[in-house]
Amino acid sequence: AAVVIYNGAVIGATTKANTLDGFTDENRIFSNADHLPLQIDYAGFTIPFSSNIVFAAKDFPQFTFGAIVGGKLPFCDNTALNLVAGGCNILAVSGATPHIAGSQDKLRRIITSTSEQVCSGYIYANASYGESTGDFVFGADNVIAENGEIIASSEDFNDDLIITDIDVFAIEAEKIKNQTLLGITSADKPLRVEFACTKTDTELNRIYPTSPFIPLSQTACDIKCNEILNLQAYGLMRRLEHTHSACAVVGVSGGLDSCLALLVAIRAFEIIGRPHTDIIAVSMPCFGTSSRTKNNAEALCKALGVTFNEIDIKSSVLSHFNDIGHSEAEQDVVYENAQARERTQVLMDIANDMNGLVVGTGDLSELALGWATYNGDHMSMYSVNAGIPKTLVRKIVQYVADTSPENINALLYDIIDTPVSPELLPACNDNISQKTEDIVGPYELHDFFIYYLVHCSFSPSKIYRLAVISFEEDFSSDEILKWLKIFSRRFFNQQFKRSCMPDGPKVDFISLSPRAGFKMPSDCFSTVWIDTLNDL
Repeated sequence: AAVVIYNGAVIGATTKANTLDGFTDENRIFSNADHLPLQIDYAGFTIPFSSNIVFAAKDFPQFTFGAIVGGKLPFCDNTALNLVAGGCNILAVSGATPHIAGSQDKLRRIITSTSEQVCSGYIYANASYGESTGDFVFGADNVIAENGEIIASSEDFNDDLIITDIDVFAIEAEKIKNQTLLGITSADKPLRVEFACTKTDTELNRIYPTSPFIPLSQTACDIKCNEILNLQAYGLMRRLEHTHSACAVVGVSGGLDSCLALLVAIRAFEIIGRPHTDIIAVSMPCFGTSSRTKNNAEALCKALGVTFNEIDIKSSVLSHFNDIGHSEAEQDVVYENAQARERTQVLMDIANDMNGLVVGTGDLSELALGWATYNGDHMSMYSVNAGIPKTLVRKIVQYVADTSPENINALLYDIIDTPVSPELLPACNDNISQKTEDIVGPYELHDFFIYYLVHCSFSPSKIYRLAVISFEEDFSSDEILKWLKIFSRRFFNQQFKRSCMPDGPKVDFISLSPRAGFKMPSDCFSTVWIDTLNDL
């Protein structure tokens, strides 16, 4: 049995439900515990004694756990399913898995798979080398997982204590999103044992990464970047084949997003076996275009061997201003959006003329902030970057740069170093005057906000707290609060743009497409979020 002790008192004992573990022949000594709860006297306490108990904090309803006495390997059996169906958020499992060559990887795969399947925290405490005897050697292999991700683990043959924080709110949010769990019912309703737990502020033992979309190891990051490029390319390839398109049309600005869209088109055409010249890259300089971005766009297109066109749209935009009676001197939203819409019209008309398909360039971060001109760069015929946040866009372009010939990687590195800008306001001495992150905030912060809002369903106060801790060395708490308020207003107020966004591949945790599971009314208010942030 596993004994549960809280605040100096024994509050329950969970018995082993399955003695058939395959190698110790426990049936010679033990019998399976009856699922029916009993009460026994133990260590001076009268306690419940059963294989089916959920322990629950009275004043903290999300903190519920159950214990499982394991054997050879942890497993997602009826005991785990029964506990989770009965309201358990954390599984605490004691086991005795022998350590053989390669067993640790297998053990971790089982634990992560189980915690993901049942949407739970999973604490696995394994037998250590001090218990090794006979034909078996044990190596500790202690693991803590949450929703399919290992958040703490011990080294081989190290039985030191491992401590971290399990986020029960993230677990509950994942259960809500995971509809399959709704069909699980508890075959034997667990006994619920409550205990009083006072909530207090504590220091976090857990690190929340500042770039949650980007793997920490370079190897894992490279694998992810390559996989996402393939997903984008195969998605575009299928759309090109379905529409019988003779070419792909990409607007190139010399910025990150259009650069990635062009690289995706290159990979898609290489998969199909079609020449790069069937990709029509169009540069459309206007009032705010700097020579750096203009030259980079042209040089990259020529280095990649695509068909390059330059169409200066100044005269068209000025003619449009004249048509609607708008002064060129008034550099307002009309001044900016007219350029974005003119560019989209040019791309669409070229695509129609050449039986082509316009490849969209906007990314997930821009969609979240609504940083796109409605029916301008907001629109395309297939939006390959729509599921990729800005920080990951940068990493993917860097991955391609690192693996490209010198004549291409030098251009890609310079594009990576170029400030993010829509270049819709006049340049100052040929330098970019309109820097996106000066206006809406750092994308590093916004991608952090997106991940923990959309993927984890965290509250604004929790996102703020985690951001303050994670970005302690980079941003002040006042800066974080300022940009979180801007993010909140824009995220809710700009939903109408996402409600009619073009198709685009979901390639990572999150999609903001209404067709890929993101549901939100277009007229949703940010009031509650802003009021919460104002009260911090």
